[in-house]
Amino acid sequence: MTSGSAHPDLRAALMSAVAERAPKVDRDRVGACFDYAAAAHADQRRSSGQPFVSHAVEVCRILFDLLEARMDTTLACAALLHDVVEDTTITTQEIEKHWGREVASLVEGVTKLSSMHFDSREAAQAENFRKMLLSMSRDLRVIFIKLADRLHNMRTIEFLREDKRQRIAMETRDIYAPLAHRLGMAGIKRELEDLSLKVLDPAAYQELSQRIQARRQERETFLGRVMEDLRDALKAHGLKAEVNGRPKHFHSIYQKIRAGRALEQVYDLFGIRIITHTRNDCYRALGVVHDLFDPVADRFKDYIATPKSNMYQSLHTTVLTADGEMVEVQIRTWDMHRTAETGVAAHYVYKQGGHVDEELDKRLGGFVAEIAGWQRETDDDEYMDFLRTALHQEEVFVYTPRRELKRLAKGATPLDFAYLIHTEVGQKTVGARVNGELVPLRYELRNGDTVEIVTSAQAKPHEDWLKIARTAQARGKIRHWLRQRRLADSVSLGKEMLEREMRRARLRITDEQMAKAAADLECEDLEQLYARVGEGQISITVVLRRFLPEKETLAERLAKGPVEDTTPVRKPSGGVRIQGIDNVMVTYARCCQPVPGDPVVGIVTIGRGVSLHRQDCPNTFGNRVPAERRVAVEWDARTGDTFPVRLVVSGTDRPSMLADLAKAIAATGVNIRTAGMQAEHHTVRGVFVVEVPHLAKLQEVIVAMRRSPGVTRVERRQRLIKHTPSSRYEEDDES
Repeated sequence: MTSGSAHPDLRAALMSAVAERAPKVDRDRVGACFDYAAAAHADQRRSSGQPFVSHAVEVCRILFDLLEARMDTTLACAALLHDVVEDTTITTQEIEKHWGREVASLVEGVTKLSSMHFDSREAAQAENFRKMLLSMSRDLRVIFIKLADRLHNMRTIEFLREDKRQRIAMETRDIYAPLAHRLGMAGIKRELEDLSLKVLDPAAYQELSQRIQARRQERETFLGRVMEDLRDALKAHGLKAEVNGRPKHFHSIYQKIRAGRALEQVYDLFGIRIITHTRNDCYRALGVVHDLFDPVADRFKDYIATPKSNMYQSLHTTVLTADGEMVEVQIRTWDMHRTAETGVAAHYVYKQGGHVDEELDKRLGGFVAEIAGWQRETDDDEYMDFLRTALHQEEVFVYTPRRELKRLAKGATPLDFAYLIHTEVGQKTVGARVNGELVPLRYELRNGDTVEIVTSAQAKPHEDWLKIARTAQARGKIRHWLRQRRLADSVSLGKEMLEREMRRARLRITDEQMAKAAADLECEDLEQLYARVGEGQISITVVLRRFLPEKETLAERLAKGPVEDTTPVRKPSGGVRIQGIDNVMVTYARCCQPVPGDPVVGIVTIGRGVSLHRQDCPNTFGNRVPAERRVAVEWDARTGDTFPVRLVVSGTDRPSMLADLAKAIAATGVNIRTAGMQAEHHTVRGVFVVEVPHLAKLQEVIVAMRRSPGVTRVERRQRLIKHTPSSRYEEDDES
């Protein structure tokens, strides 16, 4: 690669920007880097027709605007080279050779995984975000480049195809703008949101633009008078402060209108900002504002005492002027203003070269550590949902019993709080007290609540918790625990199933032989083989065939007669005994709802242990379930155990039928879980779910219901599950 003097106008503009706004950057190195990028992209043009390297220059200039004197040479070079690896034949190794490991690492962090194959655009998107955010957790400068890259692409998006514009704008609105917000980069966030709105809803954008423009001169004249009054009042109190107007960006107004507010009710359409020198001056200025104008109740927020998670600090108040107009006033120091516009991360980029330490992550509300947790605990299907959820969350502030302030997403529950304290606390949660009173785990926390978690050593997460938890962090940890539990169950189940069938086939197989079979079947180890057998991904027959003599089939081996199974009958749980399999989940099939007294069969399912079906259940007929997935079971219900059964009632409609049926059931001493009836054309159909201890009691209930006048039929509901290749052997989830 040889340097040259291509595009001298672009080079001159870049050098001028370096001299004016980034005096600490090495101009010679940046110039050489531009020449390298220009040569690499020599034959490439953007959709606008501009030289491709012009994009790299604009990205660099956006970073100059953002960081100013805090811009460093490494970041400038990486910005100029950020597309070289992705869009040319130059490799990361060549970048490292010419420009050093640090520059190469930043370029690698923003380079898409274009050489890898993915099954869908969604999978590719998820993996690219994983890579970018993981790189960000190591060096924040990666996300600075990516946000600047996205901002320039949005500024020039009109040159792309409509479908591509829509996709990029949606991604920008859902991911990049909220990410800029989480990092406190308000300037970039506002522009990304407005540019996205212009693409995604051009009619609304145009209407807003026209309506705001129509009122602009009148509004600016009014605000000019208010600002002049404020300047005079602040000066009279000896306060040095800058007072200026703050136009509201379109996307924020658009969101408020969509929420049902008229444009005339958006009081901060054009706001006022007061910038002082010290924190104390902010509160003194607030007093001046409230002396001069009447404050509006419930419209004051102190983000100085309680900063947002992105370290945004400011006082917000809405006041009523003498003209009867409402105006929002923001008050902050110059340091707070710089942090609000460029983010606290920008200071650390300058201070420690982008390295993310514990202090910075704490200032960012633990966001970077949370990202690292997502990398470990989520798969691609969940990752984008978690990312969108976490980035869009508003906040609520609550206290521990020791009065430590904790920040959570708005809508969070005590279960989210428990996982925020510690993973082990979350997993052992059984209840919570809020402000000293017991509350359900789904209680929505409010600002100022004091939360105490009640734990038990016997507690453990379950599926219902996913409906209670609201934060990405808590939901991710719950899902991770459930996956690990299912994996352990699948390993145990698969191992015992294989051992049982090997005994039946008179096979004696060593661990070494089994490990070789696992490798032949493309399993990483023996544990994975057992798990896949337990989950039904690998048939037991396929495994056993690998240990039979070439001319002997499994059927022929079994025809010799199975070895007597001397494995003792074990009792795992759930009121049944299972022959030869221990320590697995037992679930009762919802399709046929067996009760003690019914002849039953156990079916090995994916991720749900052994599912208990009635022997006459159509879901166990014929070849729907292979023989090796059936296990022998027998009832061993304990006194007091009850089992739900769904009964369907048909008959002739009449008044009080529902009440009479309920009385008939109650007379048998059976609990009714749910009941409902629907009449049409003088006929009636009802569904009752009752809880019975055994078959004899169920039959007693059915007889009692049939005696009710007008009833023609009472029967147990039984459903046929439609099996698919991906869901075969999985239990029906429908209640």
